[in-house]
Amino acid sequence: MSAGADSPADGFSGGATVLRPPRPRHRRGRSFRAALGLTALGAVLPGIAFLAAGRRVLGALTLVFFLVVVGAAGWAATAGRQTAVRAAVDTDRLLWMVGAVAALALLWMVVVVAGYRMLVPAGISRGRRVVGALVVFLLLAAAVVPAVMGSRLAFAQRELIAGVFEEDGESATVVDTPDPFGDQERVNVLLLGGDGGEGREGVRTDTVVVASIATETGDTTLFSLPRNLEDLPFPADSPLAEVYPEGFDAGSESESLLNAVYRNGPAQYPDILGPTDHPGADFLKLGVGEALGLDIDYFVLVNLDGFSRLVDALGGITVNVNYYVPIGGDPGTGSLPDDYIEPGPDQRMDGARALAFARGRFGLTDYDRMDRQRCTIDAIIQAADPVTLLRQYQELAATTQDIVSTDIPRSALDDFVDLGFLVKDADVRSVVFDATVIDPAYPDYDLMRQIVRDAITPPAAESTAAGSSAASAAPSSEAVEPVAPTAGGVAAAATTTGPATDVRDACAYDPARAQEAIAQGEPPTRGD
Repeated sequence: MSAGADSPADGFSGGATVLRPPRPRHRRGRSFRAALGLTALGAVLPGIAFLAAGRRVLGALTLVFFLVVVGAAGWAATAGRQTAVRAAVDTDRLLWMVGAVAALALLWMVVVVAGYRMLVPAGISRGRRVVGALVVFLLLAAAVVPAVMGSRLAFAQRELIAGVFEEDGESATVVDTPDPFGDQERVNVLLLGGDGGEGREGVRTDTVVVASIATETGDTTLFSLPRNLEDLPFPADSPLAEVYPEGFDAGSESESLLNAVYRNGPAQYPDILGPTDHPGADFLKLGVGEALGLDIDYFVLVNLDGFSRLVDALGGITVNVNYYVPIGGDPGTGSLPDDYIEPGPDQRMDGARALAFARGRFGLTDYDRMDRQRCTIDAIIQAADPVTLLRQYQELAATTQDIVSTDIPRSALDDFVDLGFLVKDADVRSVVFDATVIDPAYPDYDLMRQIVRDAITPPAAESTAAGSSAASAAPSSEAVEPVAPTAGGVAAAATTTGPATDVRDACAYDPARAQEAIAQGEPPTRGD
């Protein structure tokens, strides 16, 4: 044969066949549809698109990094929840979280775009380029929208923490220390419900509860004091004991009750405790602490002035009503209620009606109102499902910032987070100082202190007999089921009251009682 016939170009050399190397696989060998599918899969599992394009090292590193991030997020949502919550109450760490979310979102977007460019066939039509660009845009939006929402939630949380918990606040009763709990066996927090708002002069604390929490176990005892408690004492070494030697007195009986101390004490002696941002709360911390024989460490006040906005932000609450609940009315002046909430199960209430349900007292006892307030809190907890919280969190955070005040410093929040996780799995009991235990007009404070001591330091023996003796030593102590903490970290507990045999009975619908109330007829209103 001629040289031309035997040339390598024809695939022959010396009569033997020469095999050409295979053509490298590249973008021309992949369909446009496959490129879109792999790009979408690479958006779900970053790195897959790189692997499909032949960039094995880059793809493997990207996929491993993604799996590490997912694993860290899964850990934070399960075993690492306590660490995650601690980060959520730290304003500096919240900023770092926002930066991390933004960086991850940007990196994810780069991975999606780069993967698509590696996979898309060359020379595709203009229409397919438009379709490809649209798909990539939608994939990018899937990363941007959650990142923006997460950043907004983090900023709202940061504003809430910064707005409610002060770092450099002044207090006459809080000791500034790097270790807020120190070697304390118990932390005592005064929980106040303030009845302030439009048409009301100042704030009256109609709800006064002390949560005494064991720092080692989280076991908690709640001590509820009646609003009409008189002659509140003060520690002997306090300047308040000098001006109120016989207990708190503001000149008249109605203005000297426990619920008036927050407002009237600082009004009478505005600078007696020295510089403080919360003079009314300091008055109550000293007085309630002396009454119970406890050192009150911190206070938390929830003002009902913004309560209705909180309920509206949740979209309303559902409660059971077992008797006519007055809307308005003043027992002091005798003015009748404007209307009544009728008995009935599963009543849906907006903020204004829920506030009336929780506040109504005309013709009823303080203990009736305390029961309804516990039921209202329980209804708020039930309404605060995760979807609602995520959707309404910014408004809820803003509302909470307006209605909650406290002297818990920001530096103590980590310790309270740890304590909250202990409380979640610990025992919670309630001691109510009602009229069966003390006479609010002539309270026996020595008896109250003894009951408190017996309640928080029960006998060491765990036998049934020992448990019975502890119960008899504190006749007002009522068994309570352990409950999960609220978003604020303070446990909500429903107590048994009166003839109720189950902790939820006070909030359950009682058809017999409701029918009896209806049969008796609606009480008269102002217009009748």
